[in-house]
Amino acid sequence: MSQLLPHWNYLAVITLMMIGLYIAISRGNLVKKIMGINVFQTSVILLYVSMGKIEGGTAPILIEGRDGVIYTNPLPHVLMLTAIVVGVASTAVGLALVVRIKEAYGTVEEDEIVALDRQEDEREMSGEAP
Repeated sequence: MSQLLPHWNYLAVITLMMIGLYIAISRGNLVKKIMGINVFQTSVILLYVSMGKIEGGTAPILIEGRDGVIYTNPLPHVLMLTAIVVGVASTAVGLALVVRIKEAYGTVEEDEIVALDRQEDEREMSGEAP
């Protein structure tokens, strides 16, 4: 256990990743699926930021007269800012689709939507009018 304590951030990443994956797979509600994907995405962002941090590292600003300074690479942090923006945008699109699905089917439960689609397909195959 003492070996895992210094790496608590990786334990948090794994925990969040598994929680997000479980929510996205096990729930039939489309809004809950989007929330699970967001939790999963948060864990990936935490992983990249954790890997980008260097113990004792400073911002990459060059100062004259200071030798042997350890700098932290800012690239993972900048990439995760972009990932956050893309994640917010994709969440907005997903929620907009859920609203449209709710208007069309009257529900956001996946199994009910599939059942309604099957009923409609069966009616079309039998030649009945909608």
